[in-house]
Amino acid sequence: MCNNVMVQIESARSRSLNDTRKRILDVAVEVLGQNPDAGMGDVAAAAGVVRRTVYGHFPTRSDLIRSLTQQAVNEVAAVLDEVNASDRAAETVWVDFIARLWPLAHRYRVLLALRRGEYGEEIHALLGPVDKTLADLVQKGQDSEVFGRHLPAQVLSQIAYAAVFAIADNNLSGENLSARAAAITSLLILGVPEARARALVDTQP
Repeated sequence: MCNNVMVQIESARSRSLNDTRKRILDVAVEVLGQNPDAGMGDVAAAAGVVRRTVYGHFPTRSDLIRSLTQQAVNEVAAVLDEVNASDRAAETVWVDFIARLWPLAHRYRVLLALRRGEYGEEIHALLGPVDKTLADLVQKGQDSEVFGRHLPAQVLSQIAYAAVFAIADNNLSGENLSARAAAITSLLILGVPEARARALVDTQP
């Protein structure tokens, strides 16, 4: 009986710690989205906890950024794997991917800014699997001649992908932009003619 009680206590404690960690990450996404230079104290205040609690889960700001990036990578990779698990044309897969990516682009838009800063190398490494899958998708489109060859696949995929995050970020400043605009823009970057890009996006369910 005593052991059962201890197990229940430890289980409840573990759930509480996990819930707190998740809340800190959720708040950090919002705080850093508003100010990429925000500190741990800003995150703690927004999460309604003391700084010691944040540092208990993330000993350094780098640990927080790393965990945040890994969470984003896991979510984006799951979407990409799902849409890519078919024999559909590369352009169709890309449009489906952007449609599903759009909410995540809003949520994790801060990674675009952080990737250009001191955490760039680490974020780049964590995003490696996503970058590779995107490059392979664009290469598939180039091989089938639906995407342009004006840049290597690994470069072209990154520019098109980054454009979606940039549009999501600008959308928050009051511009009336949408997933449709992001998808069309990324297709244009990939070398798809505008009429074809619009037709592809308009046939998206």
